[in-house]
Amino acid sequence: MLKGFDAQVASNHINPYAVDVIRAKRKDLVYGISHTKDLLDLLVTEGLITEAKRSIVLTIRTRKEQNSRVLDILEARGERACRKFVHPCLMLAEPDLYQQIRAYVGSVSEHIRDTRRQLIGYLLEKEKEGMAGKVTMTNKKKNRGLLASEKSKRFSPEMEDSSTVPLEKLEDKASPDKPENLVHMIAADGELVRLEELLKDTDMNSVNSSNETLLHVAAKHGHLSITELLIREGARLDLQDNHGHTALHSAASRGHNKIVRALLKAGAPIYSLDLHDKTPLHLAAEKEHGDVVTVLVKEEESRQTESHTQDMFLHMAAIQDNWRLAELLLQRGAAVEARNNQGKTPLFCAVARSNEKTVTVLLNAGAEVDDNVINEAIEHNQESVIHLLLSNARGALSEEVLVSALFSAVTQDQHGTVTALIDSGADVNMCDTQGYTPLLLAAELGHCEVFRVLLAKQAKINAALCDGSSALHLAVQSGSVPIVQTLLEKGMDPNITGPHDQHPLHLAALSDRSDLVALLIKAGSQVNAVSHDGLTALHLAGQQGHADTVIQLLQNKADPEVRDKLGRTALHWAASSPAECRVVDLMLSATANTSTTDNEKKTSLHLAAMEGRLNAVVSLLHHKANGGAKDMDGSTPLHYAAAGGQTSVVSALLQSLGNKGIEERNAWRRTPLHAAAEKGHDSVAVLLLEAGAKINATDQSKDTPLHCAVRGGHQEVVKRLVNWGQAAHSRGWKKVNLQAQNKVRKTPLQVAESGDTPEHESIATLLKRKMFLIK
Repeated sequence: MLKGFDAQVASNHINPYAVDVIRAKRKDLVYGISHTKDLLDLLVTEGLITEAKRSIVLTIRTRKEQNSRVLDILEARGERACRKFVHPCLMLAEPDLYQQIRAYVGSVSEHIRDTRRQLIGYLLEKEKEGMAGKVTMTNKKKNRGLLASEKSKRFSPEMEDSSTVPLEKLEDKASPDKPENLVHMIAADGELVRLEELLKDTDMNSVNSSNETLLHVAAKHGHLSITELLIREGARLDLQDNHGHTALHSAASRGHNKIVRALLKAGAPIYSLDLHDKTPLHLAAEKEHGDVVTVLVKEEESRQTESHTQDMFLHMAAIQDNWRLAELLLQRGAAVEARNNQGKTPLFCAVARSNEKTVTVLLNAGAEVDDNVINEAIEHNQESVIHLLLSNARGALSEEVLVSALFSAVTQDQHGTVTALIDSGADVNMCDTQGYTPLLLAAELGHCEVFRVLLAKQAKINAALCDGSSALHLAVQSGSVPIVQTLLEKGMDPNITGPHDQHPLHLAALSDRSDLVALLIKAGSQVNAVSHDGLTALHLAGQQGHADTVIQLLQNKADPEVRDKLGRTALHWAASSPAECRVVDLMLSATANTSTTDNEKKTSLHLAAMEGRLNAVVSLLHHKANGGAKDMDGSTPLHYAAAGGQTSVVSALLQSLGNKGIEERNAWRRTPLHAAAEKGHDSVAVLLLEAGAKINATDQSKDTPLHCAVRGGHQEVVKRLVNWGQAAHSRGWKKVNLQAQNKVRKTPLQVAESGDTPEHESIATLLKRKMFLIK
């Protein structure tokens, strides 16, 4: 079932013009066009849009919005442009979508005889022209006749006469003796009575060789009565001639005020663009038809309740920097504060494009300078426009607007604008909602020139954020040596505390800025100052593996034995760092103590083994670190390496220890093999077993490593332990005890049977087979 426009066409047999089809199928086109850029290139080639307009469309954010804008432009250009859009542009860019549109047009046009003026006839001719390659025109009509007799001879798709001329050629090369031209001549002469008679047998919207309709001709020649007749008879108001002019363009450009009013009353589109992107108002203004300009301005104002898809007249002038037109529009009653469909004023549009002359005109007319306008100028770094806005708005801008603009200018690193804003009354020490002053923000962003301007304008250097961050902390974080140096020269304390009692030196060490470390220490920073967590700058540099900063700190007598609140030294943190190798060596060279333990009695070797830091483990062992040291739980570094599956670290420890300590037990009497089995690390279990680990050792719960592996559902480790005894006799190894019972008198099989996962079920089956309980 056809709906909307489709149903109307089908029921009334109305000729579907291209512009109507585009409107009816707008949704399909907006969502269906996927090669928008290719389509735009074709539209430029066909002369339907300019390169500049193509570039503007491509700046629109989404493809859907781009497609919608393209259709708006085509509708505004009228029937001829819409036809060329369908063929060849849509056909070449979106062949599948073109076929859908063609099928649709054919379905609603099949009962219509007058096909030359409908889209289907145009498409058929174009396709025929494409297949033939070249169509010659023969059999020229030489006999003049009545319009009624000529109408019956118009092109029809059913005709097979090879002399048929394509629609485009008929329109462009119509000869003076054709009836269409006769009726146009009558309209041009203003013969109302004769025209009324001829209209009975004439297509109301027929065009002459310039693609002008009867309405174009009447409007151009100033015939009000004929214009009103054509409007009453339903003449289309949106059709465009070869110059892209509508009837309203024709009337406005010639100053026919009454005809302009009649067309506007009938609903003529006021924003249609010709081939030079000019509206009727542009043409009226160029020809200095002030009364017509006034009429169009008032008409625009009366249509403000309508939904606009493009900018208003004054906005257009602002965008194009057409300041003379802007002046004329304002003189003729255009509202300086009018807002377009995006809620923007003409002043905003002019500022957004740095159009200073138009900005001046609008300001002289009383345009309001608000924070949106100021921030737009700042966003585009338009210092001259900023000065212009401020000089015209002096005293009118609120403190809130000035402060907002000042923070924007600081963010954009525009020192000239910052100066102008402060000179215009912006408070240099005002705080924003997050507690920043302009100076603090400049320090955090590292904007040196802006920072110097703010200092020169008496900005306070002792301001701080709510978390305690000073300008010096923020400058160090941004890595700005000039700002840090300036603050220190201004007398700022290098040991000022910030968040978590951190000094600027802590932040310099954390960000690996050895140059700032040297600068701060030279200014008096305490190299061993501690933060809230007891961390020194050396701790933080060690944590991050920042070798250059560690060197700088050690050269300035940083103490590697200072402990934080966890009891850890810088060596502890360096040993567990992902970038540990060079830093660990540096600290060991500075006589850091490898035996120092933290609050849990862990040495740096414990932490390195736990994190799998092989290079650190090797360096620590090389510097005589105790590989058998036990923490407060009795665990050795080997326990931690085994539990973490750190195969390479386990291998290094075993090699260093000469396999001693392999049977060391922690507080739960577990060996490293228990730890590996419990966590399912098969490769570690192999290393330990090969090194002589006892396969049936029991912990305080009398669990063997097999119990631990079974309980964890680790099938690979269970297989390894169960099959280990196959080579027991040849290498002196003991077999695993499958019957071993733990403290609750459960064998590994019973532990497996008490599990509830598929892995436990598989392990139980394996153990039963090994125990010959099943085949």
